[in-house]
Amino acid sequence: MSSKTKPQTKSAKVIAQLSRTIGATLDEICKATNWQQHSARAFLTGLRKKGYALAREQRGDDGTAYRITQNPSDKEPKGAA
Repeated sequence: MSSKTKPQTKSAKVIAQLSRTIGATLDEICKATNWQQHSARAFLTGLRKKGYALAREQRGDDGTAYRITQNPSDKEPKGAA
């Protein structure tokens, strides 16, 4: 790996976590980004506003997991038949 690679942003890390089959819990997002829970929740809200579809699922004793079910690029363009 080159030392000149661009560092992965926190947003990219969270989107990668949410794209997994099992998704990610708020605690996992907070640990990966060093954000507080209210910041992680605000990020999820921002993703929804950008057109991401998020599913909220119960993950046993781990609590609630969030998972991206649709990216904005997966949706049909507006005005399409």
